[in-house]
Amino acid sequence: MDLRRSLGPDMANDVRLLFSLFESMPPISRDYNTHCRCLQVESRIIPPDNLRSIKLFPEGPHCPDTEVIAGLANGAKVCLNPHSTWVKKLIFFLEKQQLGKASKKRA
Repeated sequence: MDLRRSLGPDMANDVRLLFSLFESMPPISRDYNTHCRCLQVESRIIPPDNLRSIKLFPEGPHCPDTEVIAGLANGAKVCLNPHSTWVKKLIFFLEKQQLGKASKKRA
């Protein structure tokens, strides 16, 4: 089937242009998030016994803010306020801990 006959010459050119634009765009992987994960953040202190994991997502094209997501003992996930004093201390502690592990592996 000829594209010009079915769509007309002007529409066929538009379709070709559209396809060429999509082909030149870099692919977005499934793991790439195109928006902020945290719509609300929690500033209240969460007891350490309730924390199971902490994930940091730096600011980038997907979101203008650093995002800190805590996994809780009950399975829930909570977005923490990265500007909160206790969260800053927690991040500092975790980064220091990671640096200590990295230096032990080198030795």
